[in-house]
Amino acid sequence: MDSTNRPAATAARQIAAGMGAAALVAVAGLAYVKWWPYYHRILTVATTHRLGGSIFGPQGHFASVSLAAAWEYTVKYFQAVWQAAILGIVLGGAVEALLPADWVERFLSGRGVRATLIAGISALPGMMCSCCATPVVASLRRRNASAGASFAFWMGNPVLNPATLAVLFLVLGWKFGLIRLIFGVVMVFGVSYGLDRLFPDENRPPQAAPALVEVNLGRPEHWSLRWLRASGRLAGWIVPEYLGMVLVTGLLGGYFFPAGIGTWTGTIPALLLIALAGTLFVIPTMAEIPIVQGLMAIGLPPAPAAALLLTLPAVSLPSLIMLGRSFRRRTLVAVTLAVALVGLAGGLAAAVLF
Repeated sequence: MDSTNRPAATAARQIAAGMGAAALVAVAGLAYVKWWPYYHRILTVATTHRLGGSIFGPQGHFASVSLAAAWEYTVKYFQAVWQAAILGIVLGGAVEALLPADWVERFLSGRGVRATLIAGISALPGMMCSCCATPVVASLRRRNASAGASFAFWMGNPVLNPATLAVLFLVLGWKFGLIRLIFGVVMVFGVSYGLDRLFPDENRPPQAAPALVEVNLGRPEHWSLRWLRASGRLAGWIVPEYLGMVLVTGLLGGYFFPAGIGTWTGTIPALLLIALAGTLFVIPTMAEIPIVQGLMAIGLPPAPAAALLLTLPAVSLPSLIMLGRSFRRRTLVAVTLAVALVGLAGGLAAAVLF
């Protein structure tokens, strides 16, 4: 082989080896953490039509406004998501360190519909909650993915989770399932594309990845070291923010979901408030279904229940804070309001259907 071609051939082999290893970890990790458990959960729910108790507890509503209640919720939350959170950080590191820059440029950049559709559809196998998907989204942005594609991948993971949709239809019926599916598509693809058009300066992230230059110039560093370094960098800032913001959100839980929640949700302003509460609150994957069941058992009407089924999984205050390096503040405020408004629309649709 010509000596001038050897560096290029070596780089190509490194890219292929790294991408192969990342694909293997992604498939094995998702199979263990998501696909296999959800397969068995769907089989069980198909027989029993029950998913289990609310993470809020047997009382249905959030326990109280106190540090003790917030800490208890934080512990329950991380007991449910820790495996997926670790997997998300590892996959985020792989995206930053191993995903070829020209792939991102070709498929996930630009302000067209195509990038948003590709990212939203690519999110479906992930089935992550909004926080566990955050490391991957942050890395996509560092590799210059567009805002529309990044938002579609971020919200597509929890909102259009196929397993959650299947369980939702089985447990809460076709009306709630149809609302989640239709308005979920609007949220994932419509909101993402709309924000991409509304904020053209978000086409490039506020912070580009320093590692891009190193990768593109063929720095002779083994792919495994790049992956480890990128994952460690992600963990270094995500883990402290994640822990702290889940605790803060737990402190708000008693205000968002009190015992008398069913008595003040009968107006459009109240419906918007509960949609906004669902947008900011943080939950594990699929937890919105038993949460809504518990709240309906203590008097929550169908309209706010539908709003929560849309907004609870979509985004959250912790994930918004963690993506503060990846998007400008006004864009994150806009996505928060847009998600709440889609939740409001879904709630109004439920008021007509039920």
